[in-house]
Amino acid sequence: MNSYHFTPSGRPRTRRYGIAFEGTPGGCNAITDVPGVCVGYTTLIEGEGVLVPGRGPVRTGVTAILPRPREQLATPVFAGLFSANGNGEMSGSHIIEEIGAFSFPITITNTHSCGVTRDATLAWMNARAPQVMEEAWGLPVAAETYDGFLNDINGFHVKPEHVFAAIDGAVDGPIEEGSVGGGTGMIAFNFKGGSGTASRRVEWAGETFTVGAFVQANFGQRRNLMIRGRRVGAELAEPAMVERTPRMEKGSIIAVIATDAPFLPHQLKRLARRAPLGVAWTGGLGYHSSGDIFLVFSTANGDAAAGARGRRLKAEFVPDSDIDPFFDALVNSVEEAILNAMVANDDMTGRDGNFVPALPKDWLKRNYG
Repeated sequence: MNSYHFTPSGRPRTRRYGIAFEGTPGGCNAITDVPGVCVGYTTLIEGEGVLVPGRGPVRTGVTAILPRPREQLATPVFAGLFSANGNGEMSGSHIIEEIGAFSFPITITNTHSCGVTRDATLAWMNARAPQVMEEAWGLPVAAETYDGFLNDINGFHVKPEHVFAAIDGAVDGPIEEGSVGGGTGMIAFNFKGGSGTASRRVEWAGETFTVGAFVQANFGQRRNLMIRGRRVGAELAEPAMVERTPRMEKGSIIAVIATDAPFLPHQLKRLARRAPLGVAWTGGLGYHSSGDIFLVFSTANGDAAAGARGRRLKAEFVPDSDIDPFFDALVNSVEEAILNAMVANDDMTGRDGNFVPALPKDWLKRNYG
């Protein structure tokens, strides 16, 4: 199966409809094209009808992103973070701002389960690598977006065992998109949103590097939707959402971007600042309630990121004067990842009969082929 066109389960991706993007993707067009990076999901879909807090309906889950192979998860990665709109949460952000690095798996879930996934990540590390946890403490990255329109968010259905399953099940290669993992109950531009990914190759100094993006897309107004520079929101007024209960605007986007190119923390922060441009290319304007938080990490320079004591450390890095192709790769990957999250999706009905349509596939066929 062509992984540029379909997810492993056969769901269509944006390129399936002839939509052309700039840049050259990696082999799977996914964040997992960066060597050593894996992604896992636990998806929770149960029940229907009227909301009964604690019982459902349930439309949620957790996503785990492993920045290094499991046996190396205690080795930090250099990182940079940018909050375009802080109406959201990403734990571990303060230490990333302070030292420019983090370690352990990343989790993304719903707003009211962010603490559970953070704590469960520490428990997973303690269970799988107790020698590491005996000698150190951890501040894992856990991020969130709000899924309460479709999900019983106050039922706290994401449990530690779901986090363990997502981390244990993380794989490289092609990965699923759409209503999976933490993206299960998410909405983008009043269409069904969720989890999406894309990547780009960058040729530099005789070497080939990869930039890969993963998004949990839960933002945007229908009227602003753009596909490759074309404002399409006005012609996509239908199908409309059905709001059986009032919907407050609580949209957000989390993007995690990985690369194997050698960059220092200040350069990774520069990259993170460009991620909102990819969001803007889809029509996201960073409205008040949208928590737009972006994390970029590099798998290079492991010895330097680990910071062995008592000796000088050396780190390689791409000169700032040569960083522009990596900006291109990041912005293009974020844009395509968002659209993939929407295209690889189906209609969803959640709590109280609230309904969110998928981006219409027949419209994509008519307009793009």
